[in-house]
Amino acid sequence: MSKFKGVVPPVVTPLKADFTVDYASYTRVLEHLIDAGCHGLFVLGSTSEVVFHDEKTRQEIIEHSAKVINGRVPLIVGVIDPTTDRVINHAKIAKAAGADAVVVTAPFYTVTSQPEILDHFRYIRDAVDVPLIAYDIPVCVHVKLQRQTTVTLAREGTIIGVKDSSGDDGNFRYLLLDLADRKDIFLMTGSEIVVDNALLMGAHGVVPGIANVDPHGYVRLWDAAQRGDWAAARKEQERLCRLFEIVWVAQGRVSGGASGIGAFKAAMKSLGIIDTALMPRPRAALNDAETGKINDILRATGLLD
Repeated sequence: MSKFKGVVPPVVTPLKADFTVDYASYTRVLEHLIDAGCHGLFVLGSTSEVVFHDEKTRQEIIEHSAKVINGRVPLIVGVIDPTTDRVINHAKIAKAAGADAVVVTAPFYTVTSQPEILDHFRYIRDAVDVPLIAYDIPVCVHVKLQRQTTVTLAREGTIIGVKDSSGDDGNFRYLLLDLADRKDIFLMTGSEIVVDNALLMGAHGVVPGIANVDPHGYVRLWDAAQRGDWAAARKEQERLCRLFEIVWVAQGRVSGGASGIGAFKAAMKSLGIIDTALMPRPRAALNDAETGKINDILRATGLLD
């Protein structure tokens, strides 16, 4: 069985007033997640706003993460970039810095066919001796990892797992069925609000962005599912669904990504986990009125006095 399982949050990257990484706050985020019982950490993913960080900053984030985590949980690193050779370079840096696995999307900006996507992953596998996790996130890369593509990559040993943020729960279920005989392959949902359903289907874990705000809730949900207490899992999931409503507070004024991650940051600042709720330019931070509404939701879900 893969060592990658359970609750593996994609870690928020807090910023200073000059838009550089706030490593003091970032350390608190990492400790907050580990102390809550999370089973691994995914840095430099979409919630980490990976595409806003240059190569030097990415390396610093990985090295800092590895130092703080110090082997307590697996460190999974996003090596997301539009083209194969750029991804290979990021993967080499991630491996050298201590990553236990790296996360790869399909190529983006350029239009890529499924056979070319297969080759993309194979080229990376051949170039860097580090476990690969496929990241299905068509909302960002504008192409879906089709079922047969993912199954082929898993069965030939090119990838060891999948993070599914496609929103296509039917396809995810088919992947679970197709790969049910492969105990070395793990499949994780990136959807925060149907985790109980995904675990009941047989998912091996969850990668929830809002776990940055409430990791204890997702660990409770996971624990309930592991002991077969689906009523408790459903109850916790429904509370987390109410918490998830923070992502819509600023929707319409700012972009979807800024509304979601901005809400995580605003909530984390209110909870004293990070010092600022700044967003990388040109994304806009949430305003005081929006933060007030988020604080109301935090109170309603038991996170803020």
